[in-house]
Amino acid sequence: MAKRSCLVLLSFLIILSFSVARIHGSKQAQALGNFQMSKFKGSSLIDQSHFEAEEILYNAEAHLQEGLKEKDRIEKLPGQPSVKFSQYGGYVTVDKSAGRAFYYYFVEAQHSKDTSPLLLWLNGGPGCSSLAYGAMQELGPFRVNSDGKTLYKNRYSWHYAANVLFLESPAGVGFSYSNRSSDYATNGDRKTASDNYKFLVNWLERFPEYKTRDFYIAGESYAGHYVPQLAHTILYHNKKANKIIINLKGIMIGNAVINDETDQRGMYDYFSTHALISDQAGYDIQKYCDFSPNATKQNKECSAAVDQVSKNVAYIDIYNIYSPLCKDTNLTAYPKKRYTEEIDPCSDYYVYAYLNRPDVQEALHANVTKLTHDWEPCSDVITKWGDSSSTILPLIKEFLANGLRVWIFSGDIDGRVPVTSTKYSINKLNLSVETKWHPWFLSGEVGGYTQVYKGNLTFATVRGAGHQVPSYKPARALSLIKHFLDGTPLPNTSRF
Repeated sequence: MAKRSCLVLLSFLIILSFSVARIHGSKQAQALGNFQMSKFKGSSLIDQSHFEAEEILYNAEAHLQEGLKEKDRIEKLPGQPSVKFSQYGGYVTVDKSAGRAFYYYFVEAQHSKDTSPLLLWLNGGPGCSSLAYGAMQELGPFRVNSDGKTLYKNRYSWHYAANVLFLESPAGVGFSYSNRSSDYATNGDRKTASDNYKFLVNWLERFPEYKTRDFYIAGESYAGHYVPQLAHTILYHNKKANKIIINLKGIMIGNAVINDETDQRGMYDYFSTHALISDQAGYDIQKYCDFSPNATKQNKECSAAVDQVSKNVAYIDIYNIYSPLCKDTNLTAYPKKRYTEEIDPCSDYYVYAYLNRPDVQEALHANVTKLTHDWEPCSDVITKWGDSSSTILPLIKEFLANGLRVWIFSGDIDGRVPVTSTKYSINKLNLSVETKWHPWFLSGEVGGYTQVYKGNLTFATVRGAGHQVPSYKPARALSLIKHFLDGTPLPNTSRF
């Protein structure tokens, strides 16, 4: 486990350890838990309540990409079943002087690739891989079998709805790297947004057929920062150039970190209302803990209550409060029989084994510089996160004012960034309701609940899903992304 530990930022400040859950939960969720708790305790992280594009924009120069697309074509991955779509993988340089390059994996749409939109997926952490989670455990075309050697098809892959691009970002995440080691200690929200934008500009030069295609960004968890900040940067450059450089149409974020104060308060309220902690502990936390961005130290009453909460939830996975834990991390000689479409709780280990195989890396055109560290689902080499906005809400208001489609979704059994947190955060926007709260349906069953706000913001829950919604309820997640991309309301009748 030591080799596979997640990104730990200022861990000595963490008062809520979730020790057993951190062992068994996904590394993405662990990284988020560690990071947010350091902020809750008032760490030395630089906070900016409003992300300013002008402060992070450098020259987004497009480099020559001729011939690189075909070099990136993936003929077939080891252990992969036969498919009828094209896939690509490779590196895009975002800083030549530093030798900083981002790894991407791209899957063309199963049907109508020439007219389907382009969708970028980002995972969070901060410091976690979109190849590890988005591509291999959530919405990509394949999932890894328990033998760590073979793949099986994901029947609910999002490439049935779009051309899907997965990005490992920032440098130090997954196969993405920098030749300047100091880059791993200077990551943060602004630099990530800038580098992600540079990546996109150059990737579109490599795949010019997508330059004018409708473009959407989606992600989950700490990508509640990445996605809006990249969208903000795209809007800024489009306006500055007085032309459409990237044809951004909307964003979608799930179980997303978007407002620290309500994220934290909502988490403890969720624990309390789901019988995970005592009423007294919930009351004490709301009374004694200071959730404001300016808090520098918590009092002893708050610390005592949080310590009690830690003990209460230590033996469950709070990222899906009803999920079984991974009890056997060993690979199997043969793939396990799959009884459900939901993710195996030990999938992290299968993906780790698969992506560290030399033949897999060769097929992916990855690790071409022979990194000195293993590929990890969440980074072990990023040592510091330099800036993190306390709120993303001003950016969401900006998008609505600029006519972008904004959807926020929430797996309703995630306890880490739960539905209560997201509802509290949306309420801070003070938007008028256009379509009142109601169930939405898939295959004659309630898929979740939804409410639409004036200004083109949709909030939707996904019933029975944890922190990584497409892992736990893939059919419902696919329905969600299809309606988002089509710009159609979620079905309000059981006939669907």
